[in-house]
Amino acid sequence: MTALFPGLKIESAELRLIRLPLLTPFVISTGTMTEKHILLLTLRAEGIEGYAEGVMDPYPDYLEETISGSLTFLREVILPQVIGRRFANAAELGAILDPWRGHRMAKAMVDMAMWDLWAKALNLPLSVALGGVREAVDTGVSLGIADIPTTLARVESAVQAGYRRIKLKIKRGHDLDMLAAVRDRFPHAKLTVDANTDYRLTDLPLLKAMDDFALDYIEQPLAFDDIHDHVKVQEKLLTAICLDESIRSATDARKALVAGACRVINIKVGRVGGHTMAHAIHDLCAAFDVPVWCGGMLEAGIGRAHNIHLSTLANFTKPGDVSSASRYFPRDIVNEPLEVEAGRMAVPKTGPGIGVTLDRAFLDTVTGLREDITP
Repeated sequence: MTALFPGLKIESAELRLIRLPLLTPFVISTGTMTEKHILLLTLRAEGIEGYAEGVMDPYPDYLEETISGSLTFLREVILPQVIGRRFANAAELGAILDPWRGHRMAKAMVDMAMWDLWAKALNLPLSVALGGVREAVDTGVSLGIADIPTTLARVESAVQAGYRRIKLKIKRGHDLDMLAAVRDRFPHAKLTVDANTDYRLTDLPLLKAMDDFALDYIEQPLAFDDIHDHVKVQEKLLTAICLDESIRSATDARKALVAGACRVINIKVGRVGGHTMAHAIHDLCAAFDVPVWCGGMLEAGIGRAHNIHLSTLANFTKPGDVSSASRYFPRDIVNEPLEVEAGRMAVPKTGPGIGVTLDRAFLDTVTGLREDITP
């Protein structure tokens, strides 16, 4: 600590639960989403506000965390310990967050809002505070499950828009025929697939057949909590396995890389507990010479801005899920448009921190719950 920056005293917090309709239903192996439910956290300190979104769902269909459980955990456990305390930086949150088991998505909200606050207090873009090295990041797009003609049309649109990686959601029974059709029409496109845990070890011959389609990687084919069986699959495949749901900490990443369970890791800052842990996973993967990319969870503008800033770190060498907000929502909750140009997303820099501002009038219209938490 220095006299120039005596830290930030957290004075209050606000929790909102908002609902945003999706332009198109988003279908993956675990279900269909027609609207996005988002927990939004605001931390206030000395005239500054820091923002973060939660990526948990109403029900535990991606990971175990839920919105209702996270609300209780934040409201009754974490935020009362944060409010009224002075922090020199976001890393000091560890003393409060680390003793509690799980709840990484809820912890991520507090960590990310604190990083936004801290960067704003230093009058720096979040990317600079994190140690980023880019002014813009390569972007990919994630396409939900659809019939083959619809999928081909969506891929065509994404290619024309300049996206630098096309990710196709797959599931058993919706995989090889679809891949054959897409690869035949787009022989040079950078393609990946995401199974969202739908396959089993007994599906190894089917997964092995995907080697024929020149995929950059196959994302999370097996169970959400598995590392061991992914080792067996990766040993048999030429195509790289990318782990997503299985990686929630630097420890998980180390175990997966040492065992040979994957050759790529998807870092979702909202899944792993925030920027502090995301940075640790990034650095670990860099030490193993394993590339990473930033996955998306259909975030609105606050979460999307956090993802963009994180993606500026040096080892984020594969295009991430930071595509245009207008692909998903009729209207975003921030004033600044987060849109891709020529396959790249510029780092938002309207101001310090995450570089976007809340559209408060619109936010009020989509808020279903609002709570102020004070000392």
